[in-house]
Amino acid sequence: MTTQDYSAYQIESSLPRVWEEEHSFNDLLYEWMERAPWLALSCAAHMLAFFVLTAFPWDAFQKPEPPSFFAHTPPPIEDLFEEPMDEVIPEEPEPIDTEEVIEDPVLNDIPTDVVSDSPDLSADPFFKEASSPFDNSDSNNDVIGIGGPGGEFGMGGPGGKDFGGGGDGPKLQVALRDALDWLKCHQSPDGSWEADGFTENCGSIGSTICEGTGHSQHDAGVTGLALLTFLAAGNTTSQGAYSAQVGQGVKWLRQVQDPDTGLIGEKSSHEFLYNHAIATLALCEAYYKTKTPMLKITCQKAVNYIQRARNPYGAWRYDEPPMGANDTSVTGWMVFALKAAEDAELNVDQGAFDGAMSWLEEVTDPASGRVGYSEFGNRSSRITGVNDHFPAEKGEAMTAVGLLCRIFMGQSDTKEFPILKKHSDLMARTLPEWDPDGFGNDMYYWYYGTYAMFQMGGSPWKKWESALKDTALENQRKDGDAAGSWDPNGPWGFAGGRVYSTAMMALCIEVYFRYPNITGAR
Repeated sequence: MTTQDYSAYQIESSLPRVWEEEHSFNDLLYEWMERAPWLALSCAAHMLAFFVLTAFPWDAFQKPEPPSFFAHTPPPIEDLFEEPMDEVIPEEPEPIDTEEVIEDPVLNDIPTDVVSDSPDLSADPFFKEASSPFDNSDSNNDVIGIGGPGGEFGMGGPGGKDFGGGGDGPKLQVALRDALDWLKCHQSPDGSWEADGFTENCGSIGSTICEGTGHSQHDAGVTGLALLTFLAAGNTTSQGAYSAQVGQGVKWLRQVQDPDTGLIGEKSSHEFLYNHAIATLALCEAYYKTKTPMLKITCQKAVNYIQRARNPYGAWRYDEPPMGANDTSVTGWMVFALKAAEDAELNVDQGAFDGAMSWLEEVTDPASGRVGYSEFGNRSSRITGVNDHFPAEKGEAMTAVGLLCRIFMGQSDTKEFPILKKHSDLMARTLPEWDPDGFGNDMYYWYYGTYAMFQMGGSPWKKWESALKDTALENQRKDGDAAGSWDPNGPWGFAGGRVYSTAMMALCIEVYFRYPNITGAR
């Protein structure tokens, strides 16, 4: 490098770099003002994009919620009967020692395959100790299931207007009260309702001994049915005039659940899945209304058992593990147990509903609307229990099951699903009617038919409702210890006994407020 070059290098090195140059305030202000229009345009563009995104109807892409059993608010309860009633003073709850309460967050997120022993309810403050079934001191209490102030479920407004209107509302209220009192007085000391042993509890209503015993292997099922009547009337394990009966019944069902498999009751007959499904339905409804953590694991294990008993891509019959056969009758009870579990936010395989719907499509006659029992076109078995023979069925029991299942699994629009009207038209030809010979008194059919026709509304429901009210009111027993019950002289009465028949008829009366009307028809 020459001397001249070196001197030039020294001069260049002594000059400040571009990034080292000092800018005056005026220079910076000038640069900012040059950029201002672009910043304004950028802000305007971002604001426009924000308003477009917030205005877009994103909820149109969301999957609609399935119909819910319980998503409704019944009318407030002001006056259940025309006669004045004694004031009911709620019992003071036992104080809970907060220092001993252990919060277990795991209970709020129980995996579907969890297995553990069911906890003992003896110390659970949510469960009251039931009084003796022979204590009839409040058996005529007019307050049915108020569920505390602003209870979730109610029995309708003044004068029984929610019992179908007209002049039969108060009569139906009294009939339901008498039925619940009969069930209360015939609950066993261990909390169960026995299909055959309920007669041991006779004597608190009248001096006679009731007739109409059933089979002991169905105790879990009839206990579930009895519980459903009290739950539907607004009672829970801690609230309502019959809370003690609910608490003891729930406790017994939990005690007879296998802690490993989740089965409620025993495999003592080939119909054991009926008992399990009905008991699961009752427990899930009880859990929905209380959210008692102790019940969650019990219900989830019962639901898991139901899901293991389902045929892959199909429905249910009599076996666990499944053997490949399906039938509409068992499937109906399973669907409703799972729907109650779903509403209680338990883990339910949605494929179970798909399988049930596929089965109904397979056995439904599109021309007549008749639903088959175990295959297309065949009718269900209805045994008299006397001669052990199979006379022609007098009702449309499986069609009623199919119709109600379709509605609660989402097929509520009769224009989109015209098969619904074919179902109801077929059922309207065989309305409830008391048969003096007994065989025609199919309370199983009347139960499903009542809830299905109520959902359909309109003329089919009005015809069914009129026939049902006459049948229920005119044939409820008024004498002796059987007062408030119905004779189990129809199909399956020989198996479930008087507890079964009384619970089924009480549930029919409770149709007005037990579930919301999904179709919106009346």
